[in-house]
Amino acid sequence: MGFLNNVLKTIQSYGNEANDAFVDTQGIRIMEQEIRDADESQRKAHESLTEVMAEQKRIARKVADLTASTEEYGAAIAKLLDAGNESLALETAEKLAELETDLDSNQAILDSYTYQVNELKVIIKDSNKQVAALKREVSIIKSTEAAQKASEATAAQYSGTNSSLRSATASMDRIKAKQQKRKDKMNAARELEKESNGGDLKEKLAAAGVIGSQSSASDILNRYKKES
Repeated sequence: MGFLNNVLKTIQSYGNEANDAFVDTQGIRIMEQEIRDADESQRKAHESLTEVMAEQKRIARKVADLTASTEEYGAAIAKLLDAGNESLALETAEKLAELETDLDSNQAILDSYTYQVNELKVIIKDSNKQVAALKREVSIIKSTEAAQKASEATAAQYSGTNSSLRSATASMDRIKAKQQKRKDKMNAARELEKESNGGDLKEKLAAAGVIGSQSSASDILNRYKKES
């Protein structure tokens, strides 16, 4: 029973590792999808900002025109009063009142657009930083995962856990053993040949200077001098 329990635990641990690996892979995919969604949201935010800024510019031009008109009508009123034409000055003042009301309304709209543009710029800038940080994080995680898998594979090969490498190493060892055995046999055969031919004894006697001494050129010359 103890053996079966260990087997079941081992199988379960492998299952947990496989499940964790699947979850981790899905986690990376989910993060990448979140990044794509965030990029799309950023694109839409930029489009919205562009539209708001375009409307802001339109209202700003209208405010500028109304400001110029109010100044023009104000100057006209002053001239009419100087000329004593109070009736036309009153009519002009009524028009100026309309322009000032319109100007105040559009200035309020312009202020609102300006505030929205500034807020959107801040939000988009912060979002860009967050998305960039998320991209870096996912990139680091994927690079680290790839590097660790490569290191793991290399370590497996050099630690002998790879079956093909183990087989090749065993083959090399067998070849070396055969070569060494063949070499030992040849050396043994040469030794036996020397012993059967007295070669080993001759080598010992030659080393002792008893036999096999060779005459030098000076020895031969001295011998001929004695004979003459």
